[in-house]
Amino acid sequence: MFRSIFNAYKASFSGLSRETWLLSCVILLNRCGYMAVPFMGLYVTQSLHRPESDAGIIISLFGVGAILGAAAGGKLTDMFGFRPVQIFSSIIGGALFLVFAQVNDFTTLCVMSLLISFFYDAFRPANFAAIAAYSAPGKETRSYSLNRLATNIGFSFGITIGGVIAAFNYKLLFIVDGLVSIAVGIGIFLLLPTVKGFRKAAIEKAKNVMVRKPWQDALFIKFVLLTTVFATCFFLMFRVVPVFFKQEWHIDEAKIGLILGLNGAIIALLEMIMISKIENRRSPKFYIVTGVLIVSVSFSFLMIPKSLPIVLALLSVIGFTFGEMFSMPFINTFVIKRSNEFNRGQYAAGFSIAWSIAQITPAAGFYLVEKLGYNMLWLSSAIMLLFCAYGYSALNYKEE
Repeated sequence: MFRSIFNAYKASFSGLSRETWLLSCVILLNRCGYMAVPFMGLYVTQSLHRPESDAGIIISLFGVGAILGAAAGGKLTDMFGFRPVQIFSSIIGGALFLVFAQVNDFTTLCVMSLLISFFYDAFRPANFAAIAAYSAPGKETRSYSLNRLATNIGFSFGITIGGVIAAFNYKLLFIVDGLVSIAVGIGIFLLLPTVKGFRKAAIEKAKNVMVRKPWQDALFIKFVLLTTVFATCFFLMFRVVPVFFKQEWHIDEAKIGLILGLNGAIIALLEMIMISKIENRRSPKFYIVTGVLIVSVSFSFLMIPKSLPIVLALLSVIGFTFGEMFSMPFINTFVIKRSNEFNRGQYAAGFSIAWSIAQITPAAGFYLVEKLGYNMLWLSSAIMLLFCAYGYSALNYKEE
């Protein structure tokens, strides 16, 4: 079994450029350095002893900053290139996290949250452009797959280590996060070469070509709206659920980190193999709808009385992960196939902003928890996902 998995990975990623592998190593470190964000709600409620609504404000400001950062990152990439945007966003974002660790005033923390997420998410469109630039001809799709694999390995390792650090000292968590982010910026500066003439060639190639804008694509807009609903529930799992595990089920931070870290570990180990087996057997719509339904079921485990909290937490995260593995690759594929070489960046930016918008919604989740309790939030999420699955199934994917 392990040999077949190894051979499958070897076949999938052979022939990729050296720069693609280096960029994926950088992304792995970047995701490792995102360890503090899932514990932000716990930091506000447990360390600063503030109510859940304040945790929601901090997390929502991360979402606002992410929207602004994703939009600005795309524009800055067009103006200055993907390499300097990645370098400066990583170093500045890391430095801000170091400052964040020294601040206790809530208003200042709110401002810092906005700035940190701005620079962290400005990195994303620049990184998207970098993958295209460094990919060997004909290897773009596999280069993006390697990038997603590195992202999930980094997330799994980072959130696991983050849980251990948070159990010891929350402020140390932000310091480590900041240092890793600065190291990423330095690594890009030292290891990844400049791609000369990339932007100029793209601009020349696109001249005199009529290019559809994403906001003119009715099907894409419908799809993005549904994905925003899905992403809203997605972020509840990594923003509100950790607080629920701590407050209601009394699971400590180290175990929370290990449980949530399973998400990235399972994806890193199984997603590429699973997708290679199922990719052409059914329509992408079938897998998207199936994945969303599985995520809906995963929230139902959180409503079961806490007789076996660790087991229920594992079942919820594992179910969520398999739902993500069924849905997300095909959601991404839709965006890629809906666009072309002349507008792919704009479609990717629109898609990224939808996920950034979803990061604001945990504030509403925390507010609902304060007024009506966690079970109402989980029930609402499960119902939203059922409607979302219906919406995905009702779309006409052949619409031009």
